[in-house]
Amino acid sequence: MTEKYVYYFSPEGSEGSAKMKEILGGKGANLAEMSKIGLPVPPGFTIATNVCDYYYKHDKKYPDSLWNEIEENLAKLEKEMGKKLGDPENPLLVSVRSGAAVSMPGMMDTVLNLGLNDESICSIISIKGNERFGWDAYRRFINMFGDVVMGVPHEAFEEAMEARKKKAGVKLDMELSAYDLRRLTETYQEIYKEHTGEDFPGDPKVQLRKSIDAVFGSWNTSRAVKYREINDIKGLLGTAVNIQAMVFGNMGENCGTGVAFTRDPATG
Repeated sequence: MTEKYVYYFSPEGSEGSAKMKEILGGKGANLAEMSKIGLPVPPGFTIATNVCDYYYKHDKKYPDSLWNEIEENLAKLEKEMGKKLGDPENPLLVSVRSGAAVSMPGMMDTVLNLGLNDESICSIISIKGNERFGWDAYRRFINMFGDVVMGVPHEAFEEAMEARKKKAGVKLDMELSAYDLRRLTETYQEIYKEHTGEDFPGDPKVQLRKSIDAVFGSWNTSRAVKYREINDIKGLLGTAVNIQAMVFGNMGENCGTGVAFTRDPATG
């Protein structure tokens, strides 16, 4: 029997549970469990930690069946959301996040708003009725993908942001207009090409493959290795990768994102 590598989670049916942290990572296991008990968790799927283990044992290659499993679970997600990754008229956007069995906050990589390109941005603006939100989401995606996935210096994007604010005569990012953010998005694309030698990828499947590579690659960065050494974290297969339908924290003043604790994280 072929080993299973991808697990779907949704209020309509989850393949994992809170007991599967070793294989789904802490985030993936808890997303599966919350979905099971009916909490309003955006659906998605988890690429298991055994893939990370395989990746490093096989010269950074993946199991032959992995992408087929990803495609099958992506199709389930698209059907449930009523959207399609890469559809120019009704695009699905996803987040790509890490998640080991033991929490390693800030040590591994995340990509948000994956699925945006020069065609889908127009549909996102039309669907949401918010031009500023759309261009803000797109420029954030190019920044994060360029930095996290392709190694474009974050400072290059920050310098462009500061230059645009100065030109617009504002002090805060949130004061930039939709026009400013559109021009900034174009500048970010130029920065990306300057540093990578290629155009920003418009194909969301290419975006997804490269982002998955980046998350697994972040497992063995010097900062992640040092964190595990300092905290005596041993015996893990690696990180999982959680691919989940996007929700947004930048759609207006009545919208936000954050982390909530049920007890003091410092004292327990």
